[in-house]
Amino acid sequence: MSTVPYEIVDVFTDRPFAGNPLAVVFEAEHLAADQMQTLAREFNLAETVFVLPPTADGATYRARIFTTETELPFAGHPSVGAAVTSMRRGLFQAGRVVQECGAGLLPIEVTTAGRATLTGGEPRLGDPVTPGPLLDMLGLTASDFAGGDQAAARFAGCGLDWLFLPVRREALARIRLNAPEAERQGVTDISVFSWADGEAHARVFVPGTAVWEDPATGSAALGLGVWLVAAGWLPPDGTTSYRVHQGVEMKRPSQLDCTVTAKAGTTTSATVAGHVHAIAEGKISVPPFIG
Repeated sequence: MSTVPYEIVDVFTDRPFAGNPLAVVFEAEHLAADQMQTLAREFNLAETVFVLPPTADGATYRARIFTTETELPFAGHPSVGAAVTSMRRGLFQAGRVVQECGAGLLPIEVTTAGRATLTGGEPRLGDPVTPGPLLDMLGLTASDFAGGDQAAARFAGCGLDWLFLPVRREALARIRLNAPEAERQGVTDISVFSWADGEAHARVFVPGTAVWEDPATGSAALGLGVWLVAAGWLPPDGTTSYRVHQGVEMKRPSQLDCTVTAKAGTTTSATVAGHVHAIAEGKISVPPFIG
């Protein structure tokens, strides 16, 4: 049986064995989608990314990203992890590269120190959502909600949308997610966060999946910038930096350094940056073609 090479890396952390673990698979151009899905289930991580030759003009490489259940158009820590790991393997030099993925062509700045800055896709903002049922689903109470009329629970994203719910800092450790209730409400992607002095502390949940809490979520960090501008918690014009701390409750502390650019109260772009640490490498058997 043939094999393909892979690496396991930790993303959005200043040290190994923290942040979000990721499988990066190379030489995957001959794999079918169901073979990629099978390998993602075998790694059993939040996401597995497959690095492929580009098909679009201007792209440096193509990335296909799979959870244990499905393919995603975009995700943050696979994009950052794939870019840094590919640079280290000599697929391209450090500097500006362009990743082709389901969300389009995304620019990424890669450094020789193993850090990458990803620019997200087109910002999107949803309508306000009633917070009460979400708090109940998380085992929290109305007094834990830290938003208001403008700072409402709502969806936002830059390539992948998340539902954002602001809470008090002390409430994060008390969250007890009710998965059946999340299914009843149709909640599949939610970021619960506190905010103070330009920094967020977040817990990000994907109810109903094999990996139901994420220790570092680049796409959610990008979407948070869109939410913060809409809520009036970050300036309506110019570029502002903010930081997201995540994974603390999972004992996999992560740090995501972000910027958001806005004009007249509307987000025009956002970036997320972090380091990537190599953990393991090897070869994995190619599963039989299923489809």
